[in-house]
Amino acid sequence: MSALPRPLYYDSHMHTPLCKHAHGEPEEYAETALQRGLKGIIFTCHSPMPDGWWPQVRMDISQLDDYLAMVERTREAYAGRLDVRVGMEMDFFPGFEWWVESLNERCEFHHVLGSVHFFGTDYKTRFWKGDLVAFQKQYFTHLAESAETGLFDTLAHPDLVKNLQPENYEFEVIAEHLGICLDRIAATGVAMELNTSGRLKLAPEFNPGPGMLTMMRERGIPVVLGSDSHVPRRVGSDFDDALDSLESAGYRKVSHFLARKRVDLNIVDVRASLRQQQHVEVDIQ
Repeated sequence: MSALPRPLYYDSHMHTPLCKHAHGEPEEYAETALQRGLKGIIFTCHSPMPDGWWPQVRMDISQLDDYLAMVERTREAYAGRLDVRVGMEMDFFPGFEWWVESLNERCEFHHVLGSVHFFGTDYKTRFWKGDLVAFQKQYFTHLAESAETGLFDTLAHPDLVKNLQPENYEFEVIAEHLGICLDRIAATGVAMELNTSGRLKLAPEFNPGPGMLTMMRERGIPVVLGSDSHVPRRVGSDFDDALDSLESAGYRKVSHFLARKRVDLNIVDVRASLRQQQHVEVDIQ
């Protein structure tokens, strides 16, 4: 009987119940990761924000220490079997850069995701003016601005905005503007995520889709895989297909972060290390 391949890769995007819309204890996420042949996982729950900014989908600042302790508890429980790290998913919103900086200084995160959540109440109130294409372009401009802050390691689900009226999302219409924004991102060295939970959204494909992924490869932008798990059974889900998508776009390497330093691995080696899985379809938020 041949030995199982040595685990190599991390799922770098998952949540805890503290964000108020995820389910399952961190240990359950860790158990799924073991079954999927992952070397480790990085919890990146939604960060607290100041001044009551969209509090319904994130932990309160008073729960930050609880979050760190929860992940540390899981790290200790799985020591020697799975590498469990702590990170954070933080919203980019113009004017709140100081808050992200303060959290980065307070905590020793291993991976910091930057997200533009276009559907947030505060975001829509400020930036939605009734013009869909203008709103889409503003979203991608904010992605570029988030990279240029230097506060984030990876930009999460980077074409998420296609889920707003997906029947009216025309890639060709925004491609020129997107290219300008990707040029700005590439100049920073910040990575971008290939988020497998996109298959469960209104526009049912990975975030980003193949057109944008190819444009990222043309600019040498590194890619990190994330399941964006809100339930334990989603951990590592669809990573085999995600690696296929990367190769189809011309990538030969895939990355993850530890201690906020990027680690690049050969796709062929990562694929060999993962265990075959049944694709899991569940509702997520």
